[in-house]
Amino acid sequence: MNFNFLFLASNSGATVVASWITYLFTGILVCMILALAFEEKLHAKKSVIVGLFAVVSLGLATILDILPFGLITLPNGHHLAMPVFIPAVDWNVILIILGSGLFVDVTSKSGLFTWIAIKLTKLSKGDPLKLLIYYCVMTIVFSAVLNNVTAMIIVGSLTAVSLGKLQRTDKLLGFLLIQGLLTNVGGLLTLISSVPNIIVGNAAGITFLDFFLKAAPYVAITSVITVALGAKLFQIKGLKTEEEKRFALEQVACFDENDGIASKGFFNFSAVMLLGFIATIAASSSGDWFLPKLELGFVAMAFGLIMLLRFKATADQFYQSIDWDLLAFFAALFATIYVMEHALVLELIGRGLKPIITLSWPEASQGILLVCSAAASAVTDNIPLAAMLAKILSQHAADLTAHGESLNPNLWWSVIFGANLGGNLTPIGSASTLVAVTIIHKNKIPMSFIRFVKMALPYAAIQIAVAVLYVLLILPLYG
Repeated sequence: MNFNFLFLASNSGATVVASWITYLFTGILVCMILALAFEEKLHAKKSVIVGLFAVVSLGLATILDILPFGLITLPNGHHLAMPVFIPAVDWNVILIILGSGLFVDVTSKSGLFTWIAIKLTKLSKGDPLKLLIYYCVMTIVFSAVLNNVTAMIIVGSLTAVSLGKLQRTDKLLGFLLIQGLLTNVGGLLTLISSVPNIIVGNAAGITFLDFFLKAAPYVAITSVITVALGAKLFQIKGLKTEEEKRFALEQVACFDENDGIASKGFFNFSAVMLLGFIATIAASSSGDWFLPKLELGFVAMAFGLIMLLRFKATADQFYQSIDWDLLAFFAALFATIYVMEHALVLELIGRGLKPIITLSWPEASQGILLVCSAAASAVTDNIPLAAMLAKILSQHAADLTAHGESLNPNLWWSVIFGANLGGNLTPIGSASTLVAVTIIHKNKIPMSFIRFVKMALPYAAIQIAVAVLYVLLILPLYG
């Protein structure tokens, strides 16, 4: 059965989808976003929620005949038949997440991350203020080279143990809240630090090195402000008397950084591979050699599999620890966004955003888009938000190119900053803040939704305000 009557011819001869179809799928997209926002209330995983909407969207789109079914022509002229949603999935993003997660899981078995944390604890000599600074630096670095959730789990767990041994549990809430907020700040440091970075960065064609050079100054400035404000509000101060210093030093001496190291050889190998992983990703995304053609997904998978050789006989234990829910979520999300694109939902949203994007005052466009992105990511998942905005900006960039114009590159950065920092406004704004709240509850510290918002709001407001100023005043200096 063919529903070609659902298409209307435009003056240019192109075909467009009937308005009611666009509004129908817009309603489906809104329902999906609301379902993600109330994920905990629904007691459902993200993959199930988005997977259901992907099935509904694909089914309706097929019935309404708005998807491009047919054979795919390969460069050699051969034709390939595959499900219509397969090309819709950004497999490079999937492989980056899969490979990086595998690499981190195997590397953590070496005891490398625990060793770094304990070394920093000893370096602080038990001084609460120094310990806060060192652990916050570790949070930022881990968030940048691993991922926000992994960083929060590692640092948060070690913080609870360290402050417990130092008899400073009264400061635990301050430490965990600041660290949770810094995971999203640290998530801005590199192209692979967070999923929105990967999605928007790939769409904008931002290289690893360019991303780092432009984001690092903001991360440094905001981290100092966040730690300073946190230390003041939670009254985390340095040790004053010699007796306090001596007691703290005795407690720190109980820590042994070598406890988690089963094999010194594997520990050293993991350290070298971690440095190699970071260096190769930086080189492959900025150099002009063969790796850029294979993309970051190849690099991540290659390093993950190399590390897995150490446990080749028991590799299945790492397959079980892979976040399949996240990967399924992404595949379903890309398929859903693909349908929305063909239903012209993104075009509709793009028209709504066009007055903002095309303001005659470019600085106003960037600032408003950043704040709107932050507000939206605070109440819903920032991943579909980033995917949707990246697609909209890509379409707008293509339209401008067709008319001999170019998109303001700082609009990409407005989305990147907004999507990451909005997660600090609420406990459901990002996975890492949710993990932080979980660790807070685990340590029997009361933390309601409203209390988190009240405590986090001053930090988030400052971080977003600094981001707006940074995008408007500093990024243009890069040219």
